[in-house]
Amino acid sequence: MDDSNRLEALSYFLKTKRAQLKPESVGLPPGSRRRTPGLRREEVAQLAGVSTTWYTWLEQGRDIKVSRSVLDCIAQALCLNRDEHEYLNDLALGTQVVSMKIQASPMTISPSLKKILSALTTCPTIITDRYCHIVGWNPAAAHVFVDFATIPESQRNLIRLLFSQKEFKVLAGNWEHFAKGFLSIFRTYYGQYSGDEWYTSFIQEMSNTYPEFKSLWMESQVSKAPEILIEFRHGKVGKMLFDLTSLQVQGEDDLRCSIYTPVEESGTEEKLKRLISAQ
Repeated sequence: MDDSNRLEALSYFLKTKRAQLKPESVGLPPGSRRRTPGLRREEVAQLAGVSTTWYTWLEQGRDIKVSRSVLDCIAQALCLNRDEHEYLNDLALGTQVVSMKIQASPMTISPSLKKILSALTTCPTIITDRYCHIVGWNPAAAHVFVDFATIPESQRNLIRLLFSQKEFKVLAGNWEHFAKGFLSIFRTYYGQYSGDEWYTSFIQEMSNTYPEFKSLWMESQVSKAPEILIEFRHGKVGKMLFDLTSLQVQGEDDLRCSIYTPVEESGTEEKLKRLISAQ
């Protein structure tokens, strides 16, 4: 995203996090004459040890000079977690990263990753890139989710599929929680690759097409590796429970390996084995 979009994203993030804070949670009286939820700008400024005018300019998305030390104080005042703090730094400092060229054909993953995929026979596993494009999966994932090979490569984006494919909404018993988790991961990329216009275009397209995406995206959740318990309602074997483990793959392609581990004593692994053997 260019500087104007980056600063607009910074402005919205700061406003959202300020509105989500209760005064009493930071040692301030709740008061009875508050017109809007959350803290006032001057209260954030006071907690961070900066002037109200300067913080107002920052929240308005003005192009002003900021330092990491001051951003640390802002993050503390807004009670940001580590991932949210990094996201704030990325947006405020304007980290520029050369965007990855989107390939016309699927990315070739390494032999070692292919071996990992094939070895995880009872753990559905999906590999995505920094755009959340699905670039690899194992047979278990095809059995539990959908056969991604039947989806055109240009549409094989995990975020897009969450909102465009009815199968995902039917499958996930806690679909909103499921979607929020992946959106929080996607937002970390959005902040990290602030020089890439693809994100701005994609978010605008999704917001215009899917009202649910826009609503959940506006919550501004950020997490590199959210803890998600997935409840699937599979049409053939019924209820299945998985814990999601999200691992970053080191390398210039910035790949992520999402492993769905069957919850112990839930019968999920046995059901998955029946699905695979019936094929």
